[in-house]
Amino acid sequence: MTDCGCEKAKSELEEYLHKELSAQDFTDISEHLATCEDCTAEHLVGITLTKRVQKACRETAPADLRHQVLLRLREMQASH
Repeated sequence: MTDCGCEKAKSELEEYLHKELSAQDFTDISEHLATCEDCTAEHLVGITLTKRVQKACRETAPADLRHQVLLRLREMQASH
């Protein structure tokens, strides 16, 4: 095993969280996380943030807010 290092692990953490890496890169980062407390802590923050965003996206926005957003989007589209 060759350690990919903190720089690579941290720079590709977002892709790692979403399983958007090649199999080899995913394995390299997994192995690094198994031995690096600093990167593991950052990984856990990423997991927590991802779960919170996913939960928030499942909630329905109030009807008035949805209406205002759609109205603004239509205005922006019309001006382009």
